[in-house]
Amino acid sequence: MDTIRDVAALRQMLAGLEAARLPGVEQSFCLGAAGPEAGGVRLARGALHEVQAAASADMPAATGFALALALRAARPGTAGERRPLLWVRQDMAEAEFGRLDAPGLTALGLDPARLILVRARDGAEALRAAGDAVCCAGLGALIIEIWGTPKALDLTATRRLALRAAASGVTSFLLHGAPQPAATAVATRWRVAPAASTPLAGDAPGAPSFCATLLRHRGGEGGRPVEGGDWKLEWDHAACTFRDLDPLSRTVVPVPAGRPDRAAAPEARRGTVVALRRTG
Repeated sequence: MDTIRDVAALRQMLAGLEAARLPGVEQSFCLGAAGPEAGGVRLARGALHEVQAAASADMPAATGFALALALRAARPGTAGERRPLLWVRQDMAEAEFGRLDAPGLTALGLDPARLILVRARDGAEALRAAGDAVCCAGLGALIIEIWGTPKALDLTATRRLALRAAASGVTSFLLHGAPQPAATAVATRWRVAPAASTPLAGDAPGAPSFCATLLRHRGGEGGRPVEGGDWKLEWDHAACTFRDLDPLSRTVVPVPAGRPDRAAAPEARRGTVVALRRTG
């Protein structure tokens, strides 16, 4: 018995049942940007996707990217347009990064009134809550934010989530920061870091921007797996879509944090050797 083939056939059958139950709803969605679109990148609805932060400090960017994907999955014109978004969040994530901010969610395009927040003590509890929640077909999308890579996050747990997502049609996103490599049953896996945004008039901060790397894509164009792909994207919350990030019009030169104070050392500017004395 080929277990992998049987599971894939079951997922296709369940996706077909969901399509019949929700007529007019496409079973996949794109990011909207030309770069990923040209690479044949489409994300399946009713599936489990994974978003990783490239480093712990990149978790805010990964969070924004996961939320943007969730909004794309339930974008206007689909059955999930006004359905609530459920966010299962481990307490450790809130302790490290703070509470979700309503004005910030609004700036990304999510009406906070649509958000249902569930707090979990640890990763195992978060996965149990997500396993129950994903069965509810009334959700627009599900975000599961856990801390690191707990033991409970394994192939069995993610396969269970993926099958339940296929049965209910709820597109789900597993969000965590700087994880260790682990076998999971996700449809796509993304690694995300922040990108420099294009400044607005008066050098005001631009739209949220991301460096997104596609590490895994099980359902590429024509059913073929797609591996790899790096894009710099910005999020347009008004249009609920990603756009390709234009390169900055001027060169950005990194400035070392420990540079000498030139005003205090004019001899250094002229190239004069300065004698140093020990003071202690």
